[in-house]
Amino acid sequence: MTTERRPVECWLTDMDGVLVHEEKALPGAAEFLERLVDRGRRFLVLTNNSIFTPRDLAARLSRTGLHVPEESIWTSALATADFLHTQLPGGSAYVIGEAGLTTALHEVGYVMTDSDPDYVVLGETRTYSFEAITRAIRLIGKGARFIATNPDVTGPSPEGPLPATGSVAAMITRATGAEPYFVGKPNPMMFRSAMNRIEAHSESTIMVGDRMDTDVVAGIEAGLETVLVLSGSTAAADVSRFPFRPSRICDSIADVIDLV
Repeated sequence: MTTERRPVECWLTDMDGVLVHEEKALPGAAEFLERLVDRGRRFLVLTNNSIFTPRDLAARLSRTGLHVPEESIWTSALATADFLHTQLPGGSAYVIGEAGLTTALHEVGYVMTDSDPDYVVLGETRTYSFEAITRAIRLIGKGARFIATNPDVTGPSPEGPLPATGSVAAMITRATGAEPYFVGKPNPMMFRSAMNRIEAHSESTIMVGDRMDTDVVAGIEAGLETVLVLSGSTAAADVSRFPFRPSRICDSIADVIDLV
């Protein structure tokens, strides 16, 4: 027995590989965002990157010609802060990360400390400090709970891949035996917190992403209709290797405009 889905009212879309690639807007991205605004659709642009604040990312997108207000951007740092606020309001954390993460935690009332924190929170950073990682390992050994913004093991750079949050988390896990709780994609928690932010319902929300192993699987687990675009990480030939399927596959975001 199939049930009719409600009309689509809200959209979640990944950023890199869907709207932008290497600091350039992808064809159709500006028109897609304009259509969302014209039709009055509630939407959020999502990213697992926890380095930047929504204001930083809005400025970055603006430089590519894409106009997204900062309140329409949802990062793994914001999702992590939202999660910790619901778990332990007003708690404390030892944070390895940059402004995106520290600002998000500060805004939900968290105290940053390296003395007996409730949590060690690991995010993306351009320069991982061996001293900071050592401190994190010792604090977890003393009982701090281990949270990480996202499990991505590498990030892109013009010179090639860089070690990212997942790689550093693995080092801390080997040293402590403690597995982190990853809040960002592919944890559907990130999508649920995003939907709460815009008062969206899973049955009337579509997720657009470029990765089967993060965007699509998390969207499915969160109960969303999913659109895979082939302008980023997952190629058409790769789709059949996964044990799950997106609701539809499009070549690029330009082909999604008519669905809005």
